[in-house]
Amino acid sequence: MINYDNVLSEKIKTLKPSGIRKFFDIAQTIDGVISLGVGEPDFPTPWAIRSVAISTLEKGKTVYTSNSGLLQLREEIAEYIKRKNNLEYNPHNEIIVTVGGSEAIDISLRTLINPGDEVLIVEPCFVCYAPIVTLCGGIPVSINTKVEDNFKLTPQILKEKITDKSKVLVLPFPSNPTGAIMTREDLLEIVDIIKENNIFVLSDEIYSELTYGRKHCSIAEINEMQERTIIVNGFSKAFAMTGWRLGYLAAPEPIVTQILKIHQYAIMCSPTVSQYAAIEALKNCENEVEKMVNEYDKRRRLLVDSFNNMGLECFNPEGAFYVFPSIKSTGLSSEEFCERLLFEQKVAVVPGNAFGESGEGFIRVSYAYSLKHLIEALKRIEKFINSLKKD
Repeated sequence: MINYDNVLSEKIKTLKPSGIRKFFDIAQTIDGVISLGVGEPDFPTPWAIRSVAISTLEKGKTVYTSNSGLLQLREEIAEYIKRKNNLEYNPHNEIIVTVGGSEAIDISLRTLINPGDEVLIVEPCFVCYAPIVTLCGGIPVSINTKVEDNFKLTPQILKEKITDKSKVLVLPFPSNPTGAIMTREDLLEIVDIIKENNIFVLSDEIYSELTYGRKHCSIAEINEMQERTIIVNGFSKAFAMTGWRLGYLAAPEPIVTQILKIHQYAIMCSPTVSQYAAIEALKNCENEVEKMVNEYDKRRRLLVDSFNNMGLECFNPEGAFYVFPSIKSTGLSSEEFCERLLFEQKVAVVPGNAFGESGEGFIRVSYAYSLKHLIEALKRIEKFINSLKKD
């Protein structure tokens, strides 16, 4: 009889599973659940993109590409970044096409971190950063943002967390789960601190196209920051291509050369059909993205107004497709609130503490769902809130 406990890595055994998955797994066992938990667009991938993929399959273009990805796609990515951010990247040696933004994050951190290095992670945030840092032998250091600061990274809280071991700052804006953004003015306030302390930046910009009223600004656009930044982005959120598993990273050539080694050994190359489809996305589908953003904006305003009217104070997000209302007034913890809402009204949302300790007292609600779906869920949530007042 094998003792599997002795076989498994100690790091893996101590790693906590995703707090998001817990509620999805429970929800799947209950009939009639309305889920507002998934960060996945409800729109189909635009037809022009699907059409290119079909044509690619019909033509038998299903062999490996170069490790870095199709050169034509890397050229389109470079042109896209120049158009959006006025940044120049060499498509030959400063861009890698990855299996989603997740792989880009993983291989970037593995390239940068030595055992004992501290990685500053702005929270609340997507759940993958700290576990990856831990697996690399690094030390994740949480920087807890506050709703009073609009969940932005301020110079004060950044300075408080920097030590002589600080090496990398993970900057995830627009933010999942809060919907917060960092404006150019906000970024200007922190770049001198970053440079003075010789910190490298991993800028996760997967929601960069999903902003409302403001254009996204990358920290790499700020003076002398391109040379110390890895930009991570992808096609999942903006182009409704989650299952296509395609992302990319852009960084200085000395960094990309080393990242590519991990990508070569672990992945070989990203899905070929997805790469051809992504070329079409970047060249001809920005109008489709704009339509989706306009629809998200309607949903965003509906949710913010609805939660505020229920008595759950709701931060007004300026990016991504999530709202992050406070449930502190109910007296319940985030997990208690989500569990009771799920079992009593069959609505699945995600507890804020799944995204870091500073998320306690909040819930994440995705509006990547139809208005009909959202309106029914809101009715059930309001009913649940009213029942709590009677307790």
